[in-house]
Amino acid sequence: MTFDEFSRVVQEAFQSIPEAYRTGVEGVTTVETVETHPELPGVVTLGECLTQAYASDWQGPETIRSRVVLYYGSFRQMAQDDPDFDWDRELWETLTHELQHHLESLADEGALEAIDYAMDESFKRERDEPFDPWYFQWGEPVGEGMYRVEDEVYIERVFTAEEFDRLKEIEFQWEDQAYRIRRPEELGDIHFVVVEGTDSYIQVILIQRASWRQRLRGALRSEGPVVLESRATARRGDAGGAKGSQA
Repeated sequence: MTFDEFSRVVQEAFQSIPEAYRTGVEGVTTVETVETHPELPGVVTLGECLTQAYASDWQGPETIRSRVVLYYGSFRQMAQDDPDFDWDRELWETLTHELQHHLESLADEGALEAIDYAMDESFKRERDEPFDPWYFQWGEPVGEGMYRVEDEVYIERVFTAEEFDRLKEIEFQWEDQAYRIRRPEELGDIHFVVVEGTDSYIQVILIQRASWRQRLRGALRSEGPVVLESRATARRGDAGGAKGSQA
């Protein structure tokens, strides 16, 4: 897709969105350059919502103005790296994502900013950089102890060290189906288990429940919590069995 084609498709997509969802958006600008993430070198930014609040004696939608910027160069770079890159789908998802930023600015909500934070920390983890091990809790809650960050689902399971040692398998539920995975060798403080064998991208987060003495020792430990990662293949299981506590 050329830059001119990209710009045309972007404007057509923007005009197709109901006007109620474009209130206060002055338009969409397409830029030919590549925009890199300000904190994650090597990660490109597809779009931004540039929002400004104008001074007023009262606050309302009329005081918030935004302009959405989409970076053609970033889209082109991703297309070069991914032979299955879908220009139309990625363009639409980026445009609506940035418009949601604007709508949340009108409503003074921060849900999308929280998702963005979780995604940034997930990128850091993938790149073996220091990251916030609790980043997944900034995602969208989808159940008790369950969070979604884009297409990734995180399911918390909480155990004491003694409970963990007694288990051979760990059970979790997703979409009304029970699954079991083999218990990893170590619990650590936080253990990310990447689950294979399901239709969804699921990670089971094993969390050690500590006593107040253990928590105090952990707070005094300069290197921070012990964070582990492993992989496991899920198999369908019964509702009964080794459960532990759901966070």
